[in-house]
Amino acid sequence: MKHTFVFVLLFFSAFYSYAQLSDLARIDFTIIPKNSSGIEYTRNRALFNYPIKLKKEKEFLLLGLDYSNIHLNIEETNLPFNKEALDDFQILDLNISYTKPLKNDWRLGLRLTPGFSTNLTARSLSFEDLTLSGLVAFIKDKKNDKNESRPWKLTIGVYYSDNGGFSFPLPFISYYRKFREKWSFNLGVPKSNLQYHLNENHRIKFITELEGYNSNIQGRLNVSNTNDNATTIKMSLLLSGLQYEFHFKKHFQFYTKASYILSNSVKLRNNNGTNIFTIDNDPRLYIRAGIRLKI
Repeated sequence: MKHTFVFVLLFFSAFYSYAQLSDLARIDFTIIPKNSSGIEYTRNRALFNYPIKLKKEKEFLLLGLDYSNIHLNIEETNLPFNKEALDDFQILDLNISYTKPLKNDWRLGLRLTPGFSTNLTARSLSFEDLTLSGLVAFIKDKKNDKNESRPWKLTIGVYYSDNGGFSFPLPFISYYRKFREKWSFNLGVPKSNLQYHLNENHRIKFITELEGYNSNIQGRLNVSNTNDNATTIKMSLLLSGLQYEFHFKKHFQFYTKASYILSNSVKLRNNNGTNIFTIDNDPRLYIRAGIRLKI
């Protein structure tokens, strides 16, 4: 039972999606291989943003879609709920982003993301499946400034998400600096990394990431040992590991990562938002690979 919810929730990576402000397109595949409990998890994801140049210089509107199909294979049969209700999930978000230059080399970034998240066992969508996320960020990019001996980039802002696993606004902070010829770091929330530049095209990152998710369960999931029904699943997750990147052409990037789950908190909640079931730490391997098109 403990394994089940960890794997269901692990790949609803809300934090990851809003962190990639400059992604125009991305396709990736994530897997946790079958373990001793007979659980295997796979996720296919596709994201596309179309930039529209506005009248003012360097001012853009981006419209896009972010779709995920998640499959969970559970061999265990002795569970206090109907496992078929958690076999498959689908997520579809509409990304509406706007960016414009400000004074003193700052740039404003805004994002509004309405969408839905639900289990595929439901026959039709309901208002409970709807989600809404938003981001306001200020960016100052000196990574390509020839006057800077140590290139840097600063992003500060605030983020709120209905499906982010947290019910309050969260800070969004990212500070990048290249401090040696082949070394750079990025400190912030929800992601930090230490990066080694093998050469112009190849990089290795030591990464730490925070992820979270809050998903609706249509039809209400009866948890027999609690005498209650679960309507949502909420989680928070801390990952750490290695990521390899291959930058080819001008804006394309292939990446693969292998991370280890350091900490997680997974909770089933009823219709009143009360926690009715909690799952403790369950460390696991996390693998992802994909191709990204960046601005």
